[in-house]
Amino acid sequence: MKEQTFTITADTGVHARPATLLVNRAGQFESEVEMSYNDKTVNLKSIMGVMSLGIPKGAEIKITADGSDEEEAIKGIEEVIKEHLGE
Repeated sequence: MKEQTFTITADTGVHARPATLLVNRAGQFESEVEMSYNDKTVNLKSIMGVMSLGIPKGAEIKITADGSDEEEAIKGIEEVIKEHLGE
């Protein structure tokens, strides 16, 4: 299992458009990919799950991937986050 922590720097936090980008990218991988925030963990392949977290600017999130392509999954999610949401 691989995991990485990110900080959301986008003024609007994780809203519908970047959440959709994250879900779409996560869906490209066979690994189980999850996002955690405030002691709640959701499947990153579920738009409703991601939106239910209500992630604001300044939040620290953790992405975990477990499976045959977990490294590629973390790198793919990292690309989306760094391009649209944070660091």
